[in-house]
Amino acid sequence: MTCTIPTDPEDCAQDGAEDWAELGFATRALRTGHARTPEGEHAEPIFATSSFVFASAAEAAARFAGEQPGNLYSRFTNPTVRAFEQRLAALEGGECAVATASGMAAILALCLGLLRAGDHILASRSLFGSTTQLFDRYLSRFGVSTTYVPLGDLAAWEAGIERGRTRLLFCETPSNPLTEMVDLAALADIAHRHDALLAVDNCFATPALQRPLEWGADLVVHSATKYLDGQGRCVGGAVVGDRQRVGSDIFGVLRTAGPSLSPFNAWVFLKGLETLELRLLAQSRAAQELAEWLERQPAVARVHYPGLASHPQHSLAGRQMRAGGGILSLELHGGRAAAWRLIDTTRLLSITANLGDVKTTITHPASTTHGRLSPEERAASGIGEGLVRLSVGLESLADIQADLARGLAGS
Repeated sequence: MTCTIPTDPEDCAQDGAEDWAELGFATRALRTGHARTPEGEHAEPIFATSSFVFASAAEAAARFAGEQPGNLYSRFTNPTVRAFEQRLAALEGGECAVATASGMAAILALCLGLLRAGDHILASRSLFGSTTQLFDRYLSRFGVSTTYVPLGDLAAWEAGIERGRTRLLFCETPSNPLTEMVDLAALADIAHRHDALLAVDNCFATPALQRPLEWGADLVVHSATKYLDGQGRCVGGAVVGDRQRVGSDIFGVLRTAGPSLSPFNAWVFLKGLETLELRLLAQSRAAQELAEWLERQPAVARVHYPGLASHPQHSLAGRQMRAGGGILSLELHGGRAAAWRLIDTTRLLSITANLGDVKTTITHPASTTHGRLSPEERAASGIGEGLVRLSVGLESLADIQADLARGLAGS
């Protein structure tokens, strides 16, 4: 069985996708997207080239006119980037994917490709701070408005629809940083009954734990910087969906505006996908045990983690996700002073706002990832001053606990 790279830059559907769909997740993560060159390489090559050579002037003219398929320019046609796109699409169960320079570039490309002035976005309050900033400060300048509803409140989603204007429902599930969830099948039904699209930021779960397209979502967004890489090396993003919306409309934005993923970063993400399932399952097991331990600590007021019985959507997580993921948040008695003391006391954990790394990271969302939001916006999203977010890595769990215990003892 082989999977060749399609030569038509306008068609990012995988050749042989139906055959690949019959194989297991781990096999697809290792094998899809790579068409061996005449050199017979085993590992995927990096096509570090800005342009491509044509056999003749006539061939060049035909390529640029769209009359002949093939590579033109690495801003929008590069074999290494295309291999990453095909592999991610295979894992998410989509027809195709478009890779971008960052996760935020993926969201921007999605909006530019599918929305126009006068359209309305209905989004959850539980969004990454930069996503909220993009919607409110920048898309609003071009006549696209956004309103926000509680993520898990389906009645609020229904009531928030503006008939004839709402074109896109956008959510993260689990959310950042409170790991809130929404019933994707029910939300997709709401979107489709009102002729809107549902886009899901699947950054926390990844296709290793959750596949939104199988629950009715139309589009999946990724910050490949996080778990798809897994080692904090590169920045990138992607949108996964069908041929028309992703392969034509969103691809058109990439081709023209150029928020392109570099071939080297695409190659790093290809390598990251090979171990995605192993990492996510191991990190989920560690996060589950750590969350249970944190619930028993007197200094901790509350722990947010989908795998805990105390989580409001614990049963939904059991149906919709394969495991709880590697992200958890804890609320400390004592507010910001206690949160900063815990963070500053750690010696092993990395104080950084990035997540999804094999190294455990710790951050204070109210002053970092959500720091640009107003106090009122943070309060509406449940981001308190005593909240600390952990991205659980692959260190020995006992060492992570010991590192946290020092700060918790002084709280």
